[in-house]
Amino acid sequence: MTAGRFSADVYAHRLRAAAEATAAAGLAGLAITPGYDLRYLIGSRAQTFERLTALVLPAAGEPTVVVPRLELASLKESAATELGLAIRDWVDGDDPYRLVADALGGAPAGPSPRLAVATAVTDSMPALHLLPLADVLGVVPVLATDVLRRLRMIKDAAEIDALRKAGAAIDRVHARVPEFLAPGRTEADVAADIAEAIVAEGHSEVAFIIVGSGPHGADPHHECSDRELRAGDIVVVDIGGPYEPGYNSDSTRTYSIGEPDPEVARRYAVLQRAQRVAVESVRPGVTAEQVDAAARDVLAAEGLADAFVHRTGHGIGLSVHEEPYIVAGNGLRLEEGMAFSVEPGIYFPGQWGARIEDIVIVTADGALPVNNRPHDLVVVAAGPAPAG
Repeated sequence: MTAGRFSADVYAHRLRAAAEATAAAGLAGLAITPGYDLRYLIGSRAQTFERLTALVLPAAGEPTVVVPRLELASLKESAATELGLAIRDWVDGDDPYRLVADALGGAPAGPSPRLAVATAVTDSMPALHLLPLADVLGVVPVLATDVLRRLRMIKDAAEIDALRKAGAAIDRVHARVPEFLAPGRTEADVAADIAEAIVAEGHSEVAFIIVGSGPHGADPHHECSDRELRAGDIVVVDIGGPYEPGYNSDSTRTYSIGEPDPEVARRYAVLQRAQRVAVESVRPGVTAEQVDAAARDVLAAEGLADAFVHRTGHGIGLSVHEEPYIVAGNGLRLEEGMAFSVEPGIYFPGQWGARIEDIVIVTADGALPVNNRPHDLVVVAAGPAPAG
């Protein structure tokens, strides 16, 4: 593996699979601008600017990278050169959209030809590129989501190894969290320490940190604040970030400052069982909504159905949140190689909340968790904050 990306063989396989999926969908080809899809296919971390950069992947033919000449250096970090991809660079005054059309073999023939367009977070090419490209091609553009979604959902061996390393790294951070928790320290103080630990344990950066103490723990998407931790607080810590070559960690554990109230402990034990049952339900052929129901049913049986206010999980990979989504109504059947979180939570507004989250990978006969820290409510001494 080259620093920051996988070997060229990995990307060559992905390009072939993407071209086959494109042909099977009856599409002329893909035009993929910078974002997670481009990174998935050739390892490029190029950014979107007003000048067009695009990987052109025809259903039949060789891939081409269209890139501004002044951005050629950005391709050096990708696998484009090792793969021997054709590079069509252009300068201001040229028509890059015509270069895309040429790479596709000209404007596709047929009564209603289509070009699949994929890009980063929004799953849509920026309009300043989409409109002129559609005009040059004379086609009705469609999203490439359906073409690429299955490829990205089914992790290959290299991706699974990357996710396991990311999971181990965030486990090491959670092992250190108790030393950061003490009455008198603010959530922001704790978050700052965690941020340093995330990078120290090998992540390239911090993607997110949630430190929800006391009533703030009842907000699933609380980040951190100047609230001081107090004895008796329940603290939700949800953390993660990209670990080279860019695959994300994401894990939540819940902590108690001092011994918890017996009713808190009872409810937490139910949550712990719900998370375990959901993980145990994971196997090929089970639907995403069945995994969600496995956690939800345990909580409902103990009168906690209304306290669980979000889906049970989300896919993970180059993006922190991607398909498959483990949620009611999603009849997608799990397949070996899918990776996602299992993270039921319970939330009591104005009081406290708790969540337990592991990333799991679907195996031939079950689930492989990449997080292996204990799931118990971690009790931290309620002593004073450390000096300094």
